[in-house]
Amino acid sequence: MKSEPNFNIKTLRVRIKDRHAKALLELASAVNFVWNFDNDLSFKHTQRTGKFFSAFDLNPYTKGAGKEMGLHSQTIQAINEEFVCRRKQFKQVKLRWRVSKGSRRSLGWVPEPDHTP
Repeated sequence: MKSEPNFNIKTLRVRIKDRHAKALLELASAVNFVWNFDNDLSFKHTQRTGKFFSAFDLNPYTKGAGKEMGLHSQTIQAINEEFVCRRKQFKQVKLRWRVSKGSRRSLGWVPEPDHTP
């Protein structure tokens, strides 16, 4: 009988210095903009055709946007994939808008690009 290996999971908490807050807020705002664009485009497409966009279908519409927003193209593709995944998860045609400013702002989620070769 084989024994399963024991894995210890450790969580590391890191405080982000205030000098990085401005850059992270700008990235979070750009992510929210792409998310809202995906949401609007997907909703309009579903109204017209009755079909949902896949992440692969959204990628050509967001092509080249990373240069203007300061996001990597893999980051934008990860946002598209996450949007489609959440839309399927909640079975909604349109998700909530992500707000970048104000008291009801969304959390600053910035996906990490996959750096595997």
